[in-house]
Amino acid sequence: MEQQIYKVQIDGEERSFPAGTTYLQIAGEYQERYPHDIVLVYVNGKLQELGKKLKKDCTLHFVTTGETIGNLTYRRGVSFLLVKAVYDTIGHDKIEQVRIHFSVDKGYYCTIKGDQKLDQELLARIEERMHEMADMDLSIRKRSVHTDEAVEMFRKYGMKDKERLFRYRRVSTVNIYSINEFEDYYYGYMVPSTGYLKYFKLYRYDEGFVLQMPEIDKPETVPHFEARTKFFQVMKESVKWGDIQEIETVGGLNRNITSGDVQETVLVQEAMQERRIAEIAQMIASRPEIRFVLIAGPSSSGKTTFSHRLSVQLRANGMRPHPIAVDNYFKEREETPKDEKGNYNFEGLCAVDIDLFEKQMQELLDGKEVIIPNFDFVKGHKEFVGSPLKLGEHDILVIEGIHCLNPKLTKALADENKFKIYISALTQLNIDEHNRIPTTDGRLLRRIVRDARTRGASAKKTIQMWPSVRKGEEENIFPFQEEADVMFNSALIYELAVLKPYVEAQLFGVERECPEYIEAKRLLKFLDYFVGIGSEKVPTNSLLREFIGGGCFRV
Repeated sequence: MEQQIYKVQIDGEERSFPAGTTYLQIAGEYQERYPHDIVLVYVNGKLQELGKKLKKDCTLHFVTTGETIGNLTYRRGVSFLLVKAVYDTIGHDKIEQVRIHFSVDKGYYCTIKGDQKLDQELLARIEERMHEMADMDLSIRKRSVHTDEAVEMFRKYGMKDKERLFRYRRVSTVNIYSINEFEDYYYGYMVPSTGYLKYFKLYRYDEGFVLQMPEIDKPETVPHFEARTKFFQVMKESVKWGDIQEIETVGGLNRNITSGDVQETVLVQEAMQERRIAEIAQMIASRPEIRFVLIAGPSSSGKTTFSHRLSVQLRANGMRPHPIAVDNYFKEREETPKDEKGNYNFEGLCAVDIDLFEKQMQELLDGKEVIIPNFDFVKGHKEFVGSPLKLGEHDILVIEGIHCLNPKLTKALADENKFKIYISALTQLNIDEHNRIPTTDGRLLRRIVRDARTRGASAKKTIQMWPSVRKGEEENIFPFQEEADVMFNSALIYELAVLKPYVEAQLFGVERECPEYIEAKRLLKFLDYFVGIGSEKVPTNSLLREFIGGGCFRV
């Protein structure tokens, strides 16, 4: 029987390959044309792993580690390599749990729970085993098993979080990856073999270690680890609270929801946030020289609601807070700089009228009356209307904006008069012990819900603009987070279960043909892990109300 031959379009040229040829084989012929390793492929616009076989005429577009999806795939592969290396080095019978917790610097913070104490010598042996397997270029195989079989398998392996996770899955099958005899589950696409996983470094840190990996712009370079102490402590405290409540992962949250205990979980989480806000207010009140509270954080962190709740607590401490948005100090539209594409750049500090901001803040500090501007975003101009503001003995300014931690914004103001707060939604919940939930996913889902409710924007539009939002955060916010006097985590351990029914309808509306469909599909698959809960359980002063609506603050 004559073998079927298919026509394949690749980089503008047409090739012919026999049926059954893997995309990995085709990628091998084109690798030298690409500056970085090819790890995935789009087949007629649909993302596929390289191990799949050619079944019809198609157009291929290769994905490398120098792209977001490719970088995430690489990190997933290194995580798998790490977990296997830990079990190989220490032994299954001596390990209770290997956990990949959260992002730290350019890597993941991990811990090992078991009989053997983690020291530098053991960590070096684990890293050596990882490099050994990478050099061996072992195949990473995938097989599909029934969900019931997966539950039983992970119960036998002692991976309790995975066992619990799959008890709430509605799909009938689960994809399992394996390196030799070692099997595990990973959410998302995987590299074809361990030979791709050459770049990583392990650093001993705190009670565990950091798995450091390359970033998108330099996929073959492992950056040196730089500890961010304040950020780390906030994340560690959040994870510790989840562990105490036995809600370490999605499976724990689902169990909590289905057992009827979720209302108490909601109230306890909200009470913890309120206690933390009260503590911050007391810190500010104890320092009478503070006149400016500066609040910064990335998109969808809940900055506005946080500033309102902080203001309430400041009033409870005998102070009179006045909210000010740095966005009202934008330069006039004709003076606003443009980016390389010719679009107005509202993300950079160069878009802010720093001179006016500093002048007015200093005048307020000197006891003068000032009319705070209101920026009309439609007209592109500042308007000076309303009553003048003058700071009395108990007055304090609560200033919110993405640049508030940038020293250049407030360089003319004395440090003793400033109190700086960094706020972000730092998701403490993970899918299971080896699969993280990136904090950016939680913020993106918040943003999709809020944009649909307040701006009538589609999920497609929000997903489309998200990379530029993230780029602005990397440049203007994250470099200054350690400058803060305090950090506040606005993520709520239950929130993704509440956001689920809001955001699913929006994501299903993303057309299959558009570029944003792949991200929408990924988020839908991610949300499928959660058992949803109704918003009626969420208090009206919750930070989550800034996104789903129905809150008591005007935001």
